[in-house]
Amino acid sequence: MPLSPYRRVLQVPRVRLTLLLGVMVRVPAAAGGIILTLHVVGMGRSYGEAGLAAMIMTIGLAVAGPWRGRLLDRRGLRRVVWPSLVVLAGCWVAAPQLAYLPLLGVCALAGLFTIPSFSIIRQAVIVAVPDHDRRTALALDAVAVEVAFMVGPLAGVWAASTWDTGLVLAGVGLCGVAAGAVLWLVDPPMREESDGTTAESGGAEEVAVGPGVWLTPAVAAVFLAAVGATVVLAGTDLTVVAVMREFGATSHVGVVMAMWCVGSVVGGLVYGAWTRPVSSLWLLLGLGAATAPLVLARDVWTLTALMVISGVWCAPTITAMVDELSRVVPERNRGEVMGWHGSCMQVGSAAGAPLAGAVVDTGGASAGFGAVAVVGMVLAVVGLIVGCRRRRGDAAATL
Repeated sequence: MPLSPYRRVLQVPRVRLTLLLGVMVRVPAAAGGIILTLHVVGMGRSYGEAGLAAMIMTIGLAVAGPWRGRLLDRRGLRRVVWPSLVVLAGCWVAAPQLAYLPLLGVCALAGLFTIPSFSIIRQAVIVAVPDHDRRTALALDAVAVEVAFMVGPLAGVWAASTWDTGLVLAGVGLCGVAAGAVLWLVDPPMREESDGTTAESGGAEEVAVGPGVWLTPAVAAVFLAAVGATVVLAGTDLTVVAVMREFGATSHVGVVMAMWCVGSVVGGLVYGAWTRPVSSLWLLLGLGAATAPLVLARDVWTLTALMVISGVWCAPTITAMVDELSRVVPERNRGEVMGWHGSCMQVGSAAGAPLAGAVVDTGGASAGFGAVAVVGMVLAVVGLIVGCRRRRGDAAATL
């Protein structure tokens, strides 16, 4: 694997700073979900009620994605982030003191005002490098996401096992607010001037256009890939826990999940150095095909090895989606489109876990892997067929 593309990208100071900011804001987000679950269960509530709290926050995130992205396009980073800092600080200070029902309301509010860090960081990475280095830079961002999701949950579970879950919930939430404040202070550029120089995120005056202009078949295909990918990822996440319980090895769940992330890091680095782009739909098809063999695992070691192979496809799939979107939508609408992309991922995540859970309940623990793999591959094939027909139609129109 050639390392020169990564050396070239990492020599750009703004890329290094943006990637560091990305890890800072994502680690608390990665830890927050599992800490919320542990806090609700610690209140004497069921896992189902804990899942409801997480689902309400997920719905808030999905609803807010396009809205916050549109504001990001029109008003800039600072005017979008500072209201989130105020609202989220209040939410996480209050959350540990609340009974279950008021806590659900706080979860909804926190979801709506969560800082759109994924959209912000990815847009900042895109404008920090020339076009030929974009995929490499986005691959590094995908690797940074994996690092955050390895560190966050592990640190969160350790902290919640050591101290009061309410205190940890507030502490992690406020750490996210502090990271958001640093992001607000740095205010990385997210737009480019017409002469090729970058503009400050709050100074763009170009008017964004509506979805009727940017929602093309190519964009819709990426949105479909986003749903399919997160159905596979969320379903795999849940099924791993079920299978490890069946193996009597729940204490090793964290190790298996960490190895899944390691596979994703390796895949992301290889894809980032690849000389040619690969369609996100083909990568989604590969992700589904690599996930399906997990049904064959009969012990912890086999499952871990297969999870590494499956993980290799994760970061490349996400990287390809963001890269494709950045190239087919107007820059003035990039925040809104990234917001819709994030909402599609939230929809897939919200659907993947219940789907896998229902299949596990009826068909056995490992059956969840097969179900989400099939869904991912079917959505990939549908997208590829639609894309093929569109290209044929375009070719016929030019004759």
